[in-house]
Amino acid sequence: MSDIAPARALLPLPSPTAQAERLVELGVHEIAGLDAAELRAFAEEAEGAGERDVLLTVHPDRAPASALAPLLRRGDKAGFVVVDMTDVDDFAPLDGLTVPDGPLHLLSAVDRGDDMADWSPDEALPALAKRGRTPLLLTEGIHWVLQQPAALERNHCFMAIGSRLRKADGSLDARTPAIWISNGTGRDGRERRDAPKVGWCWAGNRHTWLGFGSAAGRA
Repeated sequence: MSDIAPARALLPLPSPTAQAERLVELGVHEIAGLDAAELRAFAEEAEGAGERDVLLTVHPDRAPASALAPLLRRGDKAGFVVVDMTDVDDFAPLDGLTVPDGPLHLLSAVDRGDDMADWSPDEALPALAKRGRTPLLLTEGIHWVLQQPAALERNHCFMAIGSRLRKADGSLDARTPAIWISNGTGRDGRERRDAPKVGWCWAGNRHTWLGFGSAAGRA
């Protein structure tokens, strides 16, 4: 029997307008080169259209992972990118993923994929496609945790395999991005124990504590 505690149920996401205010508070609109009014107007339109339990995100070209990760918080610990992922912003949407061209978009029915824990990314990607779901981009995963910190839980974290790095020869780099909680070991440093951590895993490896973040769609 597993000694890992069951995951806690997540509450619905805040309203789009509440999410917009959160992003403005964090300065994400400034990172993205957007007016706060533009961000608020997009959220108000979504809310007026009846959108509920959706995630408001900024296009990765406007707000890269390296700029968003330090905004994450768990208690008094700030988020960070692992030191051996200096190319984090070069991870781009997988071929075939439809990402709206505009600076802002919504994700519906975001899920952590706990039922896929102990699957490898290579196994999870086709399974998500069969379910009609799209894997989260790394920046989308960060947005989710910014709005809903409870999405990161000890032994229940997630990969964001919609983002991959393509090498010069056109093949995919073997790393897949993930967001989890640091144990403060190794190069993370003891002072970062319990901090939100943006890192990577091998595409063929399995981890019992990592699911696969996905959504029903983007708009």
